[in-house]
Amino acid sequence: MARIGIDVRCLAEGRRTGVEEYTRNLLQNIFTLDTRDEFVLFFNSFRSAKADFAWLEKYPNVSLRKFNYPNKLLNFLFWYLNWPKIDQLIGGADIFFMPNIIFGSVSQKTKLISTIHDLSFERYPETFSWKRRFWHMFINSKKICQQSDKIIAVSNSTKNDIVNLYKINPDKISVSYNGISEKFQIVDRNNENLIRVKEKYKLPYKFILYLGTIEPRKNISAIIQAYAQLQKDAAEAGQAEMAKYKLVVAGSQGWLSDDIFAEIEQSDCKDDIVVVKFVEEDDKEFVLNLASLFVYPSKFEGFGFPPLEAMACGVPVITSNNSSLPEIAGLGSIMIDPDKPDEIFLAMKEILNNRELRNSLIDKGLIQSKKFSWTKPAEDFLKLVNKI
Repeated sequence: MARIGIDVRCLAEGRRTGVEEYTRNLLQNIFTLDTRDEFVLFFNSFRSAKADFAWLEKYPNVSLRKFNYPNKLLNFLFWYLNWPKIDQLIGGADIFFMPNIIFGSVSQKTKLISTIHDLSFERYPETFSWKRRFWHMFINSKKICQQSDKIIAVSNSTKNDIVNLYKINPDKISVSYNGISEKFQIVDRNNENLIRVKEKYKLPYKFILYLGTIEPRKNISAIIQAYAQLQKDAAEAGQAEMAKYKLVVAGSQGWLSDDIFAEIEQSDCKDDIVVVKFVEEDDKEFVLNLASLFVYPSKFEGFGFPPLEAMACGVPVITSNNSSLPEIAGLGSIMIDPDKPDEIFLAMKEILNNRELRNSLIDKGLIQSKKFSWTKPAEDFLKLVNKI
């Protein structure tokens, strides 16, 4: 039996972004599978945290240790003095797991497992604010990789980046794909939630959807350009049905989102573009089910949840041919060069006009999405623990 410490500070805000989604789902499945080992969770929040840990109560071998040190002070101590040791704060641990890059320090005798989601801040620093670049510089993810006994990479693309950029021994890195929630599935067309969500977000009858963080790295500008070209082409060809498709840009606001909203306002098609600045987590599967097409031409992804979630909901997907997206989306999508809006436009046009292609993409997408469950990465983690 091992005593395993886990850093859950990333859950402090109570949100469900990529890292939080990963941590919560992975831990739930680990705790369900492993009733033998003891798990002690480390949590720190100086102010009242929004996180709800009631879900831990059903696991008798899991405990939570809460601390309320000022975060800036704690981070400074970790960075400057390499102290305190988190494993000692929680009463000792054989293994300590960090599910994301964060300031921290553990004793030399404690084995460290770290998850690296992506190195986008190394590949595309210009898509991050100066504050985020400053934060990543100080946190020193290369040093975390060097100090870790084992590294979990969420895709082969991320593993290759760790090896090539940080010169880490590939044998130290295990690739373990994320899963997606079982709530993402095809919903019966008579489900009352579809009507509720359509009215709640003022969604059009037919629409092309982008759902994700609204920031430059997601390449929303290319979607806007491609959609304008689609509308122009439909008008010139007299395709009234094609002209009925609106564009919905939905998601939480990220860095430089105001620039993206300004571009929408300046677009010739601005009256046909619907902006939804926030979608509640419980509504996402219904928004996806309402969409006719999902477009995600991101510049870079360590994994990329949104295309898979759309596939699981029976929506045809267009996504980028870069980073992890080809290995994640597989044959379940049409791949495009994200730097070429013309390719996005042609893919949109072909899918919306060709019913046979559309149905084929839906079928292939459903098959592809079923490959990604949260049970598998939980099993991978426990195998890693046993090896250590």
